[in-house]
Amino acid sequence: MKITLSHGNGAEETSELIASVFMRHFENEYARMEDAAVLPFAGRKLAFTTDSFVVRPMFFPGGDIGRLAVCGTVNDLLTTGGRPLYLSASFILEEGADTDEIGEIARSMREAADEAGVFIVTGDTKVIESAIPTVRESGGVLINTAGVGAAGDVSVRGVAEGDAILISGSLGDHHACILSRRLGIQNGVRSDAAPLVELVGALTAGGAPVHGLRDVTRGGLATVLNEIAGAAGLMAEIDEGVLPVSDEVSGFCRILGLDPLYMGNEGKMLAVVPAGRADAAADIMRRCRYGENAAVIGRFRKGSGVVMNTKIGGKRKVAALSGEGLPRIC
Repeated sequence: MKITLSHGNGAEETSELIASVFMRHFENEYARMEDAAVLPFAGRKLAFTTDSFVVRPMFFPGGDIGRLAVCGTVNDLLTTGGRPLYLSASFILEEGADTDEIGEIARSMREAADEAGVFIVTGDTKVIESAIPTVRESGGVLINTAGVGAAGDVSVRGVAEGDAILISGSLGDHHACILSRRLGIQNGVRSDAAPLVELVGALTAGGAPVHGLRDVTRGGLATVLNEIAGAAGLMAEIDEGVLPVSDEVSGFCRILGLDPLYMGNEGKMLAVVPAGRADAAADIMRRCRYGENAAVIGRFRKGSGVVMNTKIGGKRKVAALSGEGLPRIC
């Protein structure tokens, strides 16, 4: 097997790569294949995650590669239901990269870290030759971040039949923003890159049991739901009529033939709670910054895969993303 851009889509090809290459050698009792690992440490539970960022363009409406790096790592830690604490930041810089731009990225990272209540405490810097085309296309900066925090008790393995599915806001904003910039399309779409500390903290402290949390990024909602359904041995059923999508993103999708279910986000959390607590959980989300458009979008039932009840009264099977998608989105 040779690596293609589709192996970076966060969906089927990525899962195949991880299973056939990396997990053959890295599998252990702590690698639970979720957004963050939960590790025992001094009688407590530690949440740990890492991520790399290669977005192109580096600067876009609503953020930049630096804000993206902090928010993505913080949100992965939050999926355990715990509290992010510390991050590392390692930079791979192309020879000839602009130090003013690097400084702007560092400033953005600090602002995002302050907003999330975390500290960037260590890192590394490497400089590579400008002849490497994949780096040159990114603007000369690649970032790897790792994060640690206090872990909670949330895992998608706790999802049960009858549970409700919630999404914290509108779908596809980041994907549409990045693609618009690449195509030179002028619109008002902004990336949704955001740290969801307040939202997840309010949700887990609100009294409703949270059975699962997932950061909806590459591969979109469709891919995340397929992964959770597979892990739980259930079917995820969602309702098209209640999926939150902004008018501008919806119009953008119609023009280009895109489906918001497969579009990446960088500030949206999927939550799974008992059905009887769904409305209360959605109200908690809506009272938080970045959760104003939260919605209850479906439930888990017996079966497998993901099915969507369409607006015209039919049913549509929703598979995980397969193929290239939009590379270098994060």
